[in-house]
Amino acid sequence: MPSDTCHCILLRKASRKLSSYYDEALAPLGVNIGQFSLLRNIHRLQPISLTELAAQVELDRSTVGRNTKVLERMGLVAISHGEDQREALISLSEEGKLLLKRGAPLWDGVQDEIEARLGAEKTRQLQELLVAL
Repeated sequence: MPSDTCHCILLRKASRKLSSYYDEALAPLGVNIGQFSLLRNIHRLQPISLTELAAQVELDRSTVGRNTKVLERMGLVAISHGEDQREALISLSEEGKLLLKRGAPLWDGVQDEIEARLGAEKTRQLQELLVAL
């Protein structure tokens, strides 16, 4: 099967290309799309345990833990402990909240560009296809 018809390869190429659009837009804030997405999830669910956050974003707990430590070093999240001292609880810092506020229009701009390129109907179809996977 030629590589241009492999679903996985095509999807990975598209994913890298899309990620680069978001990364470029978010670059002035000093974060990439993965970090921004994690911040958005933390904001929506905070305070949230590392285990719960990993389940929500469908990533390995150790990966989310490493990424969260980077965000903590950047001053964007605060890590505390709940009743169970073994479990970390993550919340946005004030700086993290400000970054999300500043980043929202940048993220929205990329969303709008993608929809403009695809059109409303193809955007809807794309979303449905990706959810179906």
